[in-house]
Amino acid sequence: MVLSSVLGFPRIGANREVKKAVEAYWAGKITADDLTKAAAEVKKASWTSVKAQGVDVVPSGEFSLYDHVLDHSAAFNVIPKRYQGLGLSPLDVYFAMGRGRQADGVDVPASEMKKWFDSNYHFVVPEFSEETDFKLNFNKAVEEYKEAQALGVTTRPVVLGPVSFLVLGKAAKEAKPGFQPISLLPKILPLYKTLLADLKAAGAEWVQIDEPILVLDTAAALEKEFTTAYTELAPVAPKILLTTYFARLDTNVNFIAKLPIAGLHIDLDRAPGQLDEVVNAIKSTSIILSLGLVSGRNIWKADFSAAIKLAQQAIDALGSPDRVIVATSSSLLHTPVTLASEKKLTEEQKDWFSFATEKASEVATIASVLSGSQDPAVAAALEANKVSIAKRRAFEKNSDDTVRKRVAAITPEQLERASPFSTRKEIQAKALNLPKFPTTTIGSFPQTKEIRQARAKLGKGEITEAQYEEFIKKEVETVVRFQEKIGLDLLVHGEPERNDMVQYFGEQLNGFVFTQNGWVQSYGSRYVRPPIIVSDVSRPGPMTVKWSSYAQSLTKLPMKGMLTGPVTILNWSFPRADVSRELQSKQLALALRDEVVDLEKAGISAIQVDEPAIREGLPLRRADWDAYLKWAVDSFKLSTAGVTDKLQTHSHFCYSDFDDIFPSIQRLDADVISIEASKSDMKLLNTFKHYGYSNQIGPGVYDIHSPRVPGDQEIKDRLKSMLDILPDSLLFVNPDCGLKTRGWKETEASLINLVEGAKWARQNYA
Repeated sequence: MVLSSVLGFPRIGANREVKKAVEAYWAGKITADDLTKAAAEVKKASWTSVKAQGVDVVPSGEFSLYDHVLDHSAAFNVIPKRYQGLGLSPLDVYFAMGRGRQADGVDVPASEMKKWFDSNYHFVVPEFSEETDFKLNFNKAVEEYKEAQALGVTTRPVVLGPVSFLVLGKAAKEAKPGFQPISLLPKILPLYKTLLADLKAAGAEWVQIDEPILVLDTAAALEKEFTTAYTELAPVAPKILLTTYFARLDTNVNFIAKLPIAGLHIDLDRAPGQLDEVVNAIKSTSIILSLGLVSGRNIWKADFSAAIKLAQQAIDALGSPDRVIVATSSSLLHTPVTLASEKKLTEEQKDWFSFATEKASEVATIASVLSGSQDPAVAAALEANKVSIAKRRAFEKNSDDTVRKRVAAITPEQLERASPFSTRKEIQAKALNLPKFPTTTIGSFPQTKEIRQARAKLGKGEITEAQYEEFIKKEVETVVRFQEKIGLDLLVHGEPERNDMVQYFGEQLNGFVFTQNGWVQSYGSRYVRPPIIVSDVSRPGPMTVKWSSYAQSLTKLPMKGMLTGPVTILNWSFPRADVSRELQSKQLALALRDEVVDLEKAGISAIQVDEPAIREGLPLRRADWDAYLKWAVDSFKLSTAGVTDKLQTHSHFCYSDFDDIFPSIQRLDADVISIEASKSDMKLLNTFKHYGYSNQIGPGVYDIHSPRVPGDQEIKDRLKSMLDILPDSLLFVNPDCGLKTRGWKETEASLINLVEGAKWARQNYA
């Protein structure tokens, strides 16, 4: 019999109950007990929902109030010293690590965050040193297994594996030079043995141990560590399902097949071509193969026929249906909770999609078909899927001939500015007349309750378009006057009219559809609602010119136009699965190119085209990098190169490891780039120094993901560290990222300190 399995479920709640409860706790409106009760209700709903879809193997232990990696750090006592001894409860220490804390005499910054592989989910990076004092503060896997059991749901607990946990971490500041977190494996394994033995004693038959780093090239050098870990863990643990996702195993499967594991999960959504190699590697073993056939990363309905064919291929090769599990490709964390909440999509559109709850039903149906089910409901579901897929394929044949021809006609000349940066810099200096160490922000200002309420009233028809525009005008003027007052140099309009940096543009482009409740967690209580690209993309008309022009009319200081770049719009949307990402990116780039040209014609002298996701989208296997970087960089250049030398182009990047792709960063040829750098201990800037980056750069001087206000001396110290590395003629002064999620009070205080820091730099680095 072929079993069905889900690797993880969205932990936000069908109506964002977790966000509301967590933020209420932060605001002091509910107690820790209230928060625990709210979390319990969401977990209950998730477990019962997955079970109700007919799934055989329901996950537990992957729920989190903030981040599952942070949960792991808290459980194993990987708590940096700066968060200890502050008189905080364990829960408040946990949240302080995730978002910082500045209250009741406590002032600590948040821990560093990074993107979870090539997704838009952020995890809190563990910090390790020789002095890390591992101990098991709590056993979340056991607690949630028992919690589900009490509700009548038997689950397979999920645990982040020891090798991935250590490798995904970083060396703490106090660690000795050359320290590698993986060296702590012998110290942490006894605690894993305790955790897993307790799970087995609690009655768990299987445990899902996630080792996602096995899809990376670097895992090949860790065969010894994996062998040591699982040789120690297997004898005391429940049956181990070693879980990988997001990419192919390649040759790593050769040593994986020798590990004492009971099952192996592979992602056949992102890497269907790996099936034969994996089957050949494990065929002679007793390892059960979990097939990731239903996408955990996209929202398109699974093609049952294709999935069944692939699964049957595995069954035939392995010799028994008992050796195959049908599963989601990864956790469903990256998809919305349920399509049932969508009331405004057309029936045709709804028929294309499948969210987390529907995906659970899909794996159950595919497994039932493979098991030879005679249930009429299964046969009906199979036939309905066949009809749905045929209709979608027919729709996909429709293309916009004008858009396709324009992409085909792109020339190399369209990717290049008229003059090199050295020439442009002199022209722009005269046009903009900015001081040394010019100050600016990344674009957005606080999205207040009043802004959200006005947008909601417009949507409900409670106010007219004219009334809404008048409200937005006042908000823009407030932002402009504030920037003038505190002395910022290159202004922005604050983006009060924008609901989201991707959705806003998608709503004004042809080729997108939108959900009402398709929320996905980005980090902590920050959720996003990704647009869905369903057909060829084009721009019917100007998207941002109106508000940027209005803002410029209010001030004599230069105003920066704000756009989201083509690669980021693509990566932060649910893309089409029937055409290449390259084609979609270039269609977006051409639409943005027209917008950039229109902004310059309207008198805007600086334009920021944000690409925070360009590093995130890098394939996980190095062999695939060059092709991606070629079209990704070309897309950015295509969107920005249609302007005169006088126009200063900016771009923003979230924190990333740029070392390996630095030539591509240089090839972008943006006049100014801003990067998220406040929590990277300046190691990121050393990369820029090492490669001799010659364009202007604005490393973030404070972290906007935390509500804490940086002191003026803190900003001066950061600037001093930056100027020890970078030429003073290239440095811009700005926050880490946009200010949309922050409150006005903390924003005002932080930006005032930022401006004072720039004034100090001008006095001391004349």
